[in-house]
Amino acid sequence: MSPRHENPALTVDAVWIRSGRVLLVRRGRPPFRGFWAFPGGFVELRETVEEALVRELREETGLSGHPVGVVGVYSGPDRDPRKPTTTVAFLVNGRGGNPVGHDDAASAAWVPLSEARPLAFDHERILADAGRLYRRTRRRRHAPSARTSRGPRKS
Repeated sequence: MSPRHENPALTVDAVWIRSGRVLLVRRGRPPFRGFWAFPGGFVELRETVEEALVRELREETGLSGHPVGVVGVYSGPDRDPRKPTTTVAFLVNGRGGNPVGHDDAASAAWVPLSEARPLAFDHERILADAGRLYRRTRRRRHAPSARTSRGPRKS
């Protein structure tokens, strides 16, 4: 008989930033009822973290998006007062639209980054990390490519 392990729960968080705003949900249940948080939740059995992310995003906001990168993995026995959890936070992209709070989200909105505080759980730390990653990827995408001009060939 194998020993029984008490493991942390696995969750996902969707960090969707566009045009200086971040997609957030207002929590409708404890813990942190009334606080802004990223759309996300618990990963179900037989579900990948990417599938859970897409499902939770759709359930809580009505929007469809897809992960484009991992912000980080956040763990610790005290990050969720209900029980120890480990979350995988993803940068998300998609068509956007007007979010509507569903499931356990009282509401959902595109919130200006400057107004996105206080956040539930450790989401302020995640947002800071995501902001750095987002700025870095946008700089790379918009940076002029290094092209060399050789001029006309000499025969």
